[in-house]
Amino acid sequence: MSAYAGETAVEARTSFGDFVARAHRSGRLVVQPRMGFAPPGEMRAGLLATKGAAALTAGTITLDSYTRTGDHAAARRALAGGTALNGYPLVSHGAATTRAVLTGVRDGSFPVQVRHGSPDPRDIVAQFAESGLDATEGGPVSYCLPYGRTPLRVAVDNWARCTEMLAGLQERGPEPHLESFGGCLLGQLCPPSILVATSVLEGVFFRQHGMRSVSLSYAQQTNAVQDEEALRALRRLAGEVLADIDWHVVLYAYMGVYPSSRHGALRLLADAARLAVRGGAARLIVKTAAEAHRIPTVAENVEALEVAAESAQSTAPARTAVAEDSETYAEARALVDAVLDLDDDTGTGLVRAFARGYLDVPHCLHADNRGRARSYLDDTGRLRWAEFGSVPIADVAEARPSAELTAASLLTALEYVRRTYDSGPAST
Repeated sequence: MSAYAGETAVEARTSFGDFVARAHRSGRLVVQPRMGFAPPGEMRAGLLATKGAAALTAGTITLDSYTRTGDHAAARRALAGGTALNGYPLVSHGAATTRAVLTGVRDGSFPVQVRHGSPDPRDIVAQFAESGLDATEGGPVSYCLPYGRTPLRVAVDNWARCTEMLAGLQERGPEPHLESFGGCLLGQLCPPSILVATSVLEGVFFRQHGMRSVSLSYAQQTNAVQDEEALRALRRLAGEVLADIDWHVVLYAYMGVYPSSRHGALRLLADAARLAVRGGAARLIVKTAAEAHRIPTVAENVEALEVAAESAQSTAPARTAVAEDSETYAEARALVDAVLDLDDDTGTGLVRAFARGYLDVPHCLHADNRGRARSYLDDTGRLRWAEFGSVPIADVAEARPSAELTAASLLTALEYVRRTYDSGPAST
């Protein structure tokens, strides 16, 4: 169950970061769904089911698309007309409703995080603060480049204000927590060093605007050894750059084209849990067996939480460390240093870095992304640089030009994980 062994769930609050840190010290992986439902009763039931799973869990309130884009009038019309929404309309429901959803659910053994996807979350942060919530995620780069057309400079300004709003909650209760989504840019086909560097840089940005508790993300990619290198690089860099605040690492189960078979999906999830343990992550965001087909049910989310927890519990932390001075670490360190050297203000540095091409996300079509860097998938499933563009890592890495990228070869790369896991053994 969600509470620690021998502990009775109580209404006393604990901070999100402290809850995860305590679990990590005890050798347990916190697992978390992406669950979000529009009706308050369904949202409450989903949280209670998550809390009751045979796993150490954190709860999630994932917001709907209208709320993410600031179209609260559309969300209210959908609620009034009975139109289905793809998440919980936090702003439209109001604080009293959300407090009722959380009463008797969130406590010292079960923290709850709001997940959204907005480049301008000012209304969202204000509303969840009024609702008594204090943990969320996102970032000025990671919730701007993949999702829309908001100029990066505008997203940076929005997130500076929102981070300061969240940090201001330090005076009222448990320490607020903010997770960088930087390790999940585009979800796939991104060289790990860009993901690691973006996550760390957003952590520095959060600290600069007052946060004292953050988490840094990384998304499972296409090669387990490379992913373990990336998790270790992320933890090492965080220890070097963010040593004066509390932080932990969160791993996301694969975010690209998911296996269409049940056995393939669950096997990929189990591998994500094992990777989290070996790489030293403290928390895992799960995916379900239904990901390739539809929005998962509560029961499917609970199954995913329990599969992940069981796999994690049966995995021992790696004894023989993947090389600390890995290619991923060297590249990410060079990127972080290059960006931080651009300006004392991290937000300004991020904007300048993208303008100069120091940060350049392959396959990203946002107007503020140079689009000169290229990546590809080699025969072992490792993500490689084909062209650096202006990304300043030539001193520590080697570009390996590949065959010209075509629509067919891109599709083949995008479906690599699905093919690999769907064609594997049907026993998990």
